[in-house]
Amino acid sequence: MLEEKTLKEIKTRIIDYQNREIIKTKNNPRFTEFFLKNAEDSIESAKVLFEITTNPKKQKQFGFTNFNGLLWVVNASYYSMFYMTRALLENEGIKIKTDLSIHLVTFDVLVHYFYLTKKLQKEFIEDLLEAENDAAELLGKQKADEIIEEYYFERRKRGIFTYEMGEILLQTKAKTSLERAQKFRKEILSIIHKY
Repeated sequence: MLEEKTLKEIKTRIIDYQNREIIKTKNNPRFTEFFLKNAEDSIESAKVLFEITTNPKKQKQFGFTNFNGLLWVVNASYYSMFYMTRALLENEGIKIKTDLSIHLVTFDVLVHYFYLTKKLQKEFIEDLLEAENDAAELLGKQKADEIIEEYYFERRKRGIFTYEMGEILLQTKAKTSLERAQKFRKEILSIIHKY
């Protein structure tokens, strides 16, 4: 759950983004389909990677014995959520133009315009937050450092898993990420189609 302190920090950053014209509202939505397509490609990639990783027959069929793409299932699932968020913002006429971390700004804008206004159910914001945390844990220290630069909630550093994470746990995390991204996608699409 997002803490009150975090929400206040986001509100402060939103005012700064507006003052610096990093976010602009009431624009003509032109790129909604572009972001929806990227989200679809990302979720399909996650599904394929999960299927090949967990199905020995598929591995053999494609010549990838002992293939493990679970780490990338988590990443592709997260990116599906990220692109769905961008599609939602674009559809609402909210543009983001920044040299800052696009991931941080996108998350802040989503929280400000959809979470705080109750347009988006809290559970989906929390799913996005959890996906970010899972991605950092599974990528290891080096990749987590990159994500920390890009994503605000990585500052919470719950600890970083090493590459020796058990296969069952990694598979469970990947499956959860994929399911979460599919659920998130469905909810965002329903909101986009309402407006």
